Amino acid sequence: MPATATSPWYKHLWPWIIIGILTTSVCLSLTMVSIAVRNPDNLVNDNYYEAGKGINRSLDRELLAQTLGLKARIMLDELTGEVELRLTGNSDPQTLELNLISPTQPDKDRKVPLARSEPGRYVGQLEDKVDGRRFVELLGSQDGQVWRLFEEEKVEHGVTLELGDEALQGAEHHEP
Repeated sequence: MPATATSPWYKHLWPWIIIGILTTSVCLSLTMVSIAVRNPDNLVNDNYYEAGKGINRSLDRELLAQTLGLKARIMLDELTGEVELRLTGNSDPQTLELNLISPTQPDKDRKVPLARSEPGRYVGQLEDKVDGRRFVELLGSQDGQVWRLFEEEKVEHGVTLELGDEALQGAEHHEP
């Protein structure tokens, strides 16, 4: 029997549709809040002044690498995990540090210490497979000063990564 104007509200269809829409909105909102609380965004830096000072320190290291004429070719062996690096330029430290940094997932960052096996050749070992887009950072030192090669690269099996082959960005107006 259809609801009439004199029947109680709960026998009508429209109040239930409105209640359903409101209930769904509240449930979805609570779900979104719980997802946001359980998975916080760790990419935001609230100390912009310190981060800005760090950019200048980073540029100093990259300018030193550019002054030394450093270039690096990196080969990653997917099967054995061996990392072979060929460094050219005016620096030949005993050890280097290679960092493969994921832009969005800090748990996928990898740090590989590299030891010199012969002049200009360094080797290290990766613990697991790395692929996809990465920030590739190579750190070394010359005469007590730290230099840095840093570029964004796509890491793939069988692809040689080359650092130092791109123009240094952000240093156009930098004064040493």
